[in-house]
Amino acid sequence: MLFSSMTFLFVFMPVVMAVYLLSKKEIRNYILLAASIIFYAWGEPRYLAIMILTIFINYFGALLIDRHVESRKRKMWLAITIAADLSFLVYFKYFNFIIDNVNAVLQLNMNFIDVIMPIGISFYTFQAMSYLIDVYRREVAAQKDINKLALYIVLFPQLVAGPIVKYHDVCAEIDERNIRFEDVVIGLKRFIIGLAKKVLVANTLAVVVDNIFSHAPEELRWKYAWLGIIAYAVQLYFDFSGYSDMAIGLGRMFGFRFLENFNYPYISKSVSEFWQRWHISLATWFKQYLYIPLGGNRVSPARMYFNLFFVFLVTGVWHGASWTFVLWGVWNGLFICLEKYRGWHKDAPGQKWWIGAVKHVYAVLVILLGLVIFRSENIAYAWGYIQRLLGFNMLEHYEKIDFGINNKFQLMLIVGLICSMPLFKNMFAVRYERKVLRSVINIWLFILFFWSTISLASSTYNPFIYFRF
Repeated sequence: MLFSSMTFLFVFMPVVMAVYLLSKKEIRNYILLAASIIFYAWGEPRYLAIMILTIFINYFGALLIDRHVESRKRKMWLAITIAADLSFLVYFKYFNFIIDNVNAVLQLNMNFIDVIMPIGISFYTFQAMSYLIDVYRREVAAQKDINKLALYIVLFPQLVAGPIVKYHDVCAEIDERNIRFEDVVIGLKRFIIGLAKKVLVANTLAVVVDNIFSHAPEELRWKYAWLGIIAYAVQLYFDFSGYSDMAIGLGRMFGFRFLENFNYPYISKSVSEFWQRWHISLATWFKQYLYIPLGGNRVSPARMYFNLFFVFLVTGVWHGASWTFVLWGVWNGLFICLEKYRGWHKDAPGQKWWIGAVKHVYAVLVILLGLVIFRSENIAYAWGYIQRLLGFNMLEHYEKIDFGINNKFQLMLIVGLICSMPLFKNMFAVRYERKVLRSVINIWLFILFFWSTISLASSTYNPFIYFRF
């Protein structure tokens, strides 16, 4: 079930919210758990058993880790349980990729069943691993109530596309939370903003982006190649940050305070800063559970650079079973290491404004070229597209192609570029006394919701990009 669907907006969400708010505190967790299972089973009923098995494995694994406090078996049970979690992820996400590459390298023709990846497995697997490691580190106690652990893993607002919620951030709210009317209102407003980001901006840009990337690079004029990748950067940001806004808003409505997942990443002046602002929940997960255990920056410089590069290589692999994602991880890792070595990741004291502007242009160019790799179906296409961006292999004559560029696309691209900057960052922080401004904002949000639902009724493009990861 999609957040941006009529069924969710006008049936599932209002019914669940009404039942939840009218129920006693003692049974609210059970209501949310049942709603989350229904939400997942609505679109992926055949893979529900995998998610339930993940819950049981991590529940008993954590109890065994917690039981052997001073024993070597503690580390053994952690390794066994994480291996079980990763086995599901590797099989469903990478099995086809592994077999295809083995066949190509060894010139074999092994034929196996085509494995279909369950929606959300990357996200709920990482959440389960977060819980296990927190228990192992004794940051939290093992959850004795399996229903509460199940709620943490399958909570529907962030189940299928994040943000990745770490157990130590929400364990207290799972046990006890209070919902105020103000929380419901703020959460609903945040949800509407996310819905508008997805439906009005991302979906509109997607049509042109898909049309441009459906053509071979040599068929594209230079200006259309740049238009395609810039529009894709805006589409990806509004699609994923829109989902995160909806998830954070829904969580707030049910009493959960999920951490922010985006902080205007396209204003960054380095690739390092970009990853402090983009998909923050994933970046912090890798920092806390991979980079620091590897030694972080408390090791020799050579080992520190290896740690940084390895983390971003794994980040690329996490995003998908394709060599383009591996290369994208390598691309980010190389620039992160370069910036660390040259000190480009931080501003020098008294730095001139134009130096900051040059660094911003550099960061945006690196990010855009990386997104070409991220968006391309294969490395050959990515290389051809980058050549076209740089002005190489230009043809004298091009066929006139209708990419679907219209006034709505141009308007939403401009809106997307403007709203990618923190111009309206404090829109919801308007003081209660400023009633006129608050009323204007509320009316505007109502218009956005109405406009979004009308667009949904006539839209043919609606899936979230990060569902595939």
